[in-house]
Amino acid sequence: MTRQNYVILAAGGSAALLVGAYAFQHLGGLAPCQMCIWQRYPHVAAVLLGALAVFLPLPVLIALGAAAALITAGIGGYHVGVEQAWWQGPTSCSAGAVGNLDPNALFDQIMAAPLIRCDEIAWQFAGLSMAGWNMVLSLLIAGLWIAALRVRPTSA
Repeated sequence: MTRQNYVILAAGGSAALLVGAYAFQHLGGLAPCQMCIWQRYPHVAAVLLGALAVFLPLPVLIALGAAAALITAGIGGYHVGVEQAWWQGPTSCSAGAVGNLDPNALFDQIMAAPLIRCDEIAWQFAGLSMAGWNMVLSLLIAGLWIAALRVRPTSA
């Protein structure tokens, strides 16, 4: 397989995950939490890098594509940990500790809480949440980017 084929598959994989995320949001009615949105940014970068790398197959663009896929996989893994209560997520989208808050401060915390929480699983398949699937599939996509780096460029 050529370097360009790997790049097209990798960028296409990120594009497919973005389409899937937007389909769940707009067709399935599952609003994304803050960390779900964070996971989309590296995919956008990977698609743009892939479009550039198809025409300009520079190793730096391909390496940046791999980095983008690994970053979104890392965010997805962090999100899974928050969903599973392995660690606490950002207080801006998770159930924070109540502690010794007075009633007014507790009310303010409740009112400032987002409607979509990062520590609740909105959808899962085969035991993995959307964040988990993003992590797994993004690691596979990173493998495609790395395979593209390992292929010797063809001369035209």
